[in-house]
Amino acid sequence: MNKVTILDGGMGQELLHRSSRKVTPMWSADVMLNEPQLVAQLHADFIIAGADVITLNTYTATPSRLNREGHLSDLKNLHKSAMQAAQRAKDIAKNETVKIAGCLPPLVASYKTEAVLPYEASLAEYRQLVELQAPSSDLFICETMSSISEAKAACVAAKESQKEVWLALSVKDNQPDCLRSGESLITAINTLRLFNPDAFLLNCSKPEAINSAWSELESLSCKVGAYANGFTSVENLYPGDTVKDLESRQDLGPEAYAKHALKWIENGATIVGGCCEIGPAHIAHIHQVIK
Repeated sequence: MNKVTILDGGMGQELLHRSSRKVTPMWSADVMLNEPQLVAQLHADFIIAGADVITLNTYTATPSRLNREGHLSDLKNLHKSAMQAAQRAKDIAKNETVKIAGCLPPLVASYKTEAVLPYEASLAEYRQLVELQAPSSDLFICETMSSISEAKAACVAAKESQKEVWLALSVKDNQPDCLRSGESLITAINTLRLFNPDAFLLNCSKPEAINSAWSELESLSCKVGAYANGFTSVENLYPGDTVKDLESRQDLGPEAYAKHALKWIENGATIVGGCCEIGPAHIAHIHQVIK
């Protein structure tokens, strides 16, 4: 078995479960502003569970999202706090070898590609995020990329940092040969591989959808991996909504999820972790199984 890098799990949903604050459209950015200690402790819990990489808690802290919610002035402070929380987590967990990944998410909304900005506007915003996060980031993950245009902009901006870049694509749960935009997954991979990401991953889709789409990754010469979500469905989530109405699966506990991760590893994955609704217990079970 090749050496496997274990990612953390989903920060946003787990933070909302742990927080006593009312859920807002700012999601985990609200927790980052008001309860940074929760963020540091969750990062530490993932490290203790076995994660080799933790991702900055900046998924909802993009200029577009913050501007929509009237919090654009908090942009720099949110990123500074996120970097401090990640560093603090390494101290709490007494593990200085863990890598910190910068987070380049969908800029306006997850899954709904009709909200994607034009390419040049996306590129400018991603460059801003890269500049903010670069001081503490060992690598960048362009994650939950649901359209070729947005994925290209994120990858181009991240590569300019001269750091390692992982590109994670999200596929349709009921049509896993396509991105959530409807664009062909193989077309997306063939287009985006020209920008030389260091790894291709599939993320924030059901594990069963990732299983079905996996064959499209097998011919790649770079690192490949996956980290799925634990939602029953994401169809009802729209820009500006909160996540309180999304339902988590009851059949995807740590043992069941680890079986999917092990299958990805058996098929060549060298990076595995979890996305929304996948917590420290899931990561601990993956660590136990593969280590």
